[in-house]
Amino acid sequence: MRPFDFIRAETAADAMRLAGEGATIIAGGTNLLDLMKLEVMAPGALVDINRLDLGGIEEAEGGGLRIGALVRNSDLAADRRVRDAYPVLAEALLAGASGQLRNKATTGGNLLQRTRCYYFYDTAMPCNKREPGSGCQAIGGITRLHALFGASEHCIATHPSDMAVALRALDARVEIKTRGGVTRLLPLGEFYRLPGDTPHVETVLAPGDLITAVLLPTPAGARQIYRKVRDRASYAFALVSVAAALDVEDGRIVRPALAFGGVAHMPWRNHAIETLLEGEAPSAELFAEAAARLVAEAEPQGGNAFKIPLLRRTLQAVLRELTEG
Repeated sequence: MRPFDFIRAETAADAMRLAGEGATIIAGGTNLLDLMKLEVMAPGALVDINRLDLGGIEEAEGGGLRIGALVRNSDLAADRRVRDAYPVLAEALLAGASGQLRNKATTGGNLLQRTRCYYFYDTAMPCNKREPGSGCQAIGGITRLHALFGASEHCIATHPSDMAVALRALDARVEIKTRGGVTRLLPLGEFYRLPGDTPHVETVLAPGDLITAVLLPTPAGARQIYRKVRDRASYAFALVSVAAALDVEDGRIVRPALAFGGVAHMPWRNHAIETLLEGEAPSAELFAEAAARLVAEAEPQGGNAFKIPLLRRTLQAVLRELTEG
């Protein structure tokens, strides 16, 4: 690990000023420190924001919850309001990492995780995300964990977060404070960027911007589930995952919301599937059609073609479970 300066920010303004000058913000550090040890990232300075008043889970104005950026994953998963009204989020959090990591990892940091692409982590390999313009060794390489949707000729990596997939299904918004003092609220789907020809630019955050909170609306669907398919039962990233919320009223599906993990550069959502399900009676035929429509746009990369039937079957299983009874 290369030498670096370590600075404890006392105010948000200090943190944003230093970050705008090239320093890297650290909170839990569960991903960043690994990347620094491997020299995938080598910041000259780290700005610790743990002293900032960015914790707490509060009732949001107009309903829902406001989750501070420094709320630990374990605390968020254990919160009674989250477990009762947003069980898909609690399940997604508990499906990620390990208990020790969840005790350190923060809400804001979880959103900003870097990809677990093997080639991104191997500094001997070219990677456009790590070194723009160097190439993508994953294309034509080992692609078992890589994207089915939204990839480009410059990057086929996937986003690793479980929490973010649940947040996408819940229509969460990210609260961002800019260096100019402006507070922005962005839907999670607008927070991330697809790789295009700049895969190293992963979010819309500008230098010096600071995530301050995540806002959850009143949940649209009371029936919720997070299903994660992985190589082993714990401490493994998703091959595919499905976060789903819906209700069944008078024998019809209403307010369906679906998001998918392990298959794209960001938590993936296909609103056409939700439109297909809305107002329809649950049936095996309907679920098969929804799953077929989802994977129709998939672009497999050799070794990850198995994800197509896996994703199709996982979505059908989730829809069956949510609509039983």
